[in-house]
Amino acid sequence: MGPTLSPDRLAGVADWRTGDLGGRRVVVTGATSGLGREITRVLSARGAHVIMACRSPHKGEAVARELRREVTNASLQVESLDLAELDSVRDFAARLTARLEGLDVLINNAGVMAIDEARSADGFELTLATNHLGPAALSLGLLDLLGRGDTPRVTSMSSIVHWAGRVDLEDLNFERRAYRPSAAYAQSKLANLLFALELDRRLRRVGSPVRSLAAHPGASATNLGHEGSGLVNALMRHVAPHVLQGVSRGAAPMLRAALDPELAGGTYVGARYLLFGPARLERPARRARDSALASALFERTLGLVGATSPGL
Repeated sequence: MGPTLSPDRLAGVADWRTGDLGGRRVVVTGATSGLGREITRVLSARGAHVIMACRSPHKGEAVARELRREVTNASLQVESLDLAELDSVRDFAARLTARLEGLDVLINNAGVMAIDEARSADGFELTLATNHLGPAALSLGLLDLLGRGDTPRVTSMSSIVHWAGRVDLEDLNFERRAYRPSAAYAQSKLANLLFALELDRRLRRVGSPVRSLAAHPGASATNLGHEGSGLVNALMRHVAPHVLQGVSRGAAPMLRAALDPELAGGTYVGARYLLFGPARLERPARRARDSALASALFERTLGLVGATSPGL
C-alpha cells in the first residue's frame, strides 16, 4: 500500500518552493531541454549542485553555459549518460560513486514518446530501454551513493498515460505483439510507476533512508514526442506548443516530489487538474498499485539489466 493521501498543505507547498538548497547534490537526467532544463534551472537558482546527465555532453555544455548566464553562480556539472545503453549507465554510476561522498536526489526525468520501432544497443525495444530499463539500472546503481546523502530520494517521471498501460512480463520488448508507439509508451510509463513504488516498499523493508517517489507533469509543451513519423508526433511538433502548459508548470510536480520534506516514500505527485495546474498528491491507477505485478516486474527488470539488489 502507498501512503495515505491527504489534502495539499499550504505550509508544505511553501517549503518545497522556497529555501536554500546549498550543499545539495542532485542528478537530473535529460537536463538539456524541456522539463529537465527547467528543473535544472530551478534547482541551481536555489543553490543546489546539479549534475546534468546528458546523452550529448556537447549539447549539455552549451545548455550549461546558457544556464550560467541566467543563474548567477549556478553550480553545474555535465556528465555523459545514454539511458538506452546499459554500459553507459554503469559507467555513469561508477564515475559518480568514485567522485562523490554522497548524493541527495536522483531525478529520473529523461524519456522518449511515440517513437518509431527500434532496438537499443543491448537489443531491447527502445522505448522500454530508455524510459524504464535505463532509469531502473541507474536508480539501483546509485543506491549506495544515495544512502550517504542528506534525506535522499529517487524521483521518477511517469505520465497520466500510465492509466492506459499494460505491462506484459512475457513480451516487454514487443517481440510477439505488434508494435504500436502508443502502447510501448504507455507500458513504459506504467512500468516507471510500478518500479518506483516497489523500490520504495523494498527500501522501507530494509530500513534504508532513501525514499522513492514518482510524478507526472500533466500536459506540457516540450520536445517529447517530436521524434517519430506518426500523427501523434506531428501534433506534438505543430499543435502542442500552442495549447499545452509551459515547462514551469510542468516541472512543478517533479520538483515537489524531489523537494517537499513532508512527502513520504511511495507518493505520486501530479497536476491538480490532471492535464494542468499546481502540483498535488494523486492516487495511481489500480494496475500501478498491484504489488504482485510490481514485484514481478522488479525481478524481471533486474534480470534484463543484469543488476543485483542485495537485501532488497
